[in-house]
Amino acid sequence: MRARMAILLCGKVVRLREIILRDKPKDMLKASPKGTVPVLVLPNGEVIDESLSVMAWAIGDGFANLASPSNDERALVERNDGPFKHDLDRYKYPNRYQDVDALSHRAAGADFISLLNDRIKKTGGLSSSESIFGDIAIFPFIRQFRIADPTWFDANTWPDVHAWLERHINSDLFVRAMKKYPLWNDTGEEFIFGADEN
Repeated sequence: MRARMAILLCGKVVRLREIILRDKPKDMLKASPKGTVPVLVLPNGEVIDESLSVMAWAIGDGFANLASPSNDERALVERNDGPFKHDLDRYKYPNRYQDVDALSHRAAGADFISLLNDRIKKTGGLSSSESIFGDIAIFPFIRQFRIADPTWFDANTWPDVHAWLERHINSDLFVRAMKKYPLWNDTGEEFIFGADEN
């Protein structure tokens, strides 16, 4: 989602092939054998298969709404993509791992969200005033953390995170990024995604 949002914000245009991970197309696995999304194949054949790298590609030399992140934002995103993602996976999908206590991973994730709440309370967001990079890079993961147990999440005293998350989930940008397309494996059809999609 963050890769798609960056593409939209930065005015890029790509050809999109919608897939589901339980039915990975052969062309995708040929381009990126690790079998995760996103996979961006550039005209020169270069493959970008990390969402943060797709965001960096979309930004290029910079864009008014998605400037390159500050060092502070980078550190926050690294913590999100490292320890928090580790805890999120084990909280949301404990059956995929051996000897995992989902609630201890939930507690560790909650510590990170409390940190985010304090930051949002001070600044209104996770990014600098010139950018929304940190917000776009992190909020999809907080959304996933909430999805694991919405009742528990909503009962926690993170008023600033709750408002921030709701704002992003209801944004036109996220709605556009979440649009579903017919599956490539079913139809063989690509779609124009980005600035020229409408």
